[in-house]
Amino acid sequence: MTQFTDPDQHALVADGTAADAAAPILTAHALTKQFGATIALSNLDLSIRPGEVVALMGANGAGKSTFVKILSGVYAADGGTLTLAGKPYRPASPQAAKQLGIATVHQSIADAVVPTLSIADNLLLDRLCDPASPWRVPPAVRREAAAPLASRVGLEVDLSAPLGTLSLASQQLVTLARALASQPRLLILDEPTASLSAAEAERLFARLEPLREEGVAILLVSHRLGDLRRMADRVAIMRDGRLVADLQPPIDFDAAVETMIGRPLPQARTLEAASAASLTPCFSARELQLTPTSVAFDLDVQRGEIVAIAGPVGGGKSRLARTIFGATRASSGAMKLDGKPWSPRSPADAIRAGVFLAGEDRWRSSLFPDSVPFASIAGTLSFPFLSRWFKRGAVREATERTAAVDAIQTFGIRCTGPDDRLTRLSGGNQQKVVLARWHVEPARLLLLDEPFQGVDAGARADIVDTLRRHAHERATLVFVSDLEEALEVADRVVWFDRATLERLPTSNLKALHS
Repeated sequence: MTQFTDPDQHALVADGTAADAAAPILTAHALTKQFGATIALSNLDLSIRPGEVVALMGANGAGKSTFVKILSGVYAADGGTLTLAGKPYRPASPQAAKQLGIATVHQSIADAVVPTLSIADNLLLDRLCDPASPWRVPPAVRREAAAPLASRVGLEVDLSAPLGTLSLASQQLVTLARALASQPRLLILDEPTASLSAAEAERLFARLEPLREEGVAILLVSHRLGDLRRMADRVAIMRDGRLVADLQPPIDFDAAVETMIGRPLPQARTLEAASAASLTPCFSARELQLTPTSVAFDLDVQRGEIVAIAGPVGGGKSRLARTIFGATRASSGAMKLDGKPWSPRSPADAIRAGVFLAGEDRWRSSLFPDSVPFASIAGTLSFPFLSRWFKRGAVREATERTAAVDAIQTFGIRCTGPDDRLTRLSGGNQQKVVLARWHVEPARLLLLDEPFQGVDAGARADIVDTLRRHAHERATLVFVSDLEEALEVADRVVWFDRATLERLPTSNLKALHS
């Protein structure tokens, strides 16, 4: 039988294993990177030792993603030096970076997987792309080779199924498994838990512990303080492309956040329950059954109210959002909007009626690839409203740009102007564009699915403030897996998962906070 074997991945590191274990595995010195007039990195110095977990903190636009992309071979630095295991390191591509000993799990899952290929082939994608690898082996052999990789991250699925049938959480585990297959000396995790529930995140971190014990260095980029408290040995803080703090344990994470954003966080807001007289019904659901096997439930949302639907990833929150938006049909039950039956035939129907959805995966649901001519901030914001703004068909760029300038100021989007391409923005600023899109026109019902994904603590506070200032204009449903985020933004929080629905047939969702 044909054997599917690993190519040698560590030509550079092989003769460096005798190096002093206390010496840094990676050293960056005076690293610089510039995009046009924007300075992304400015004389950045950072080192990471074997077996150490370094948390890289920074506000959106601080330069974290640029640094990660330089380490992973996507960008070349304009100046400065990198050394890996004591030798010069300048990878020409992501594949070269992996071969040299640095593997990266990027925040955007869509950039790392092929949904139409099988799960097994996605796990083996690096090998299949290697010209020296025997990619024409039978599918059964590929599944056999992929099984240990899936097992290492606890992925128990049918490896012959298309990857697109998996949840985002499981797809994230596939990208992690593929990164670990290269046996990296340094593993970079860029927002690894953004699509994971708390339980899935804990399983992920538990599987990373043995890597630390084996001497694998980990660079962890995350906006979730729980992730950093759980894993970090040290915290490096970036601001404006520079390293501004290197914190040793014990780490004061509240102080770290203030150092990161350069200002104190706003005081927690005490939510005041609106009086019944000031609220009017906006959206209601009765005996709503999302799938033939799920249990029916009721839900009411008042105008002026922000209600958070909180629950684990994969618990049905996103399906509920898509059902209200007309992207998915409910199995049974009825919905009403402002007292009238609500059953949109499509998202276009919903948008025309003032029901807007900012989807969970921004690149699948809201943003355009760079190859699209109008993939600028202005073009992205105007796209859902083109027929309303330009009834005669001709797009007036001045109108788009004016709306974009207002949105940039309202949401504090860090950019050079309305013509900036989305791929040039940090992940957090991309998310701000997604949210700003649904504020350029008044909404009757605003649906936000994981709106704080990839957003730092300071930006999250700004977004919450913006949402609350405009809350009186509409009803707002926020779908989140992080209960802390739910409590920060909402007037009322309800818990939503399959188990809850099974316990509470035909009843209002369980209120946690009011």
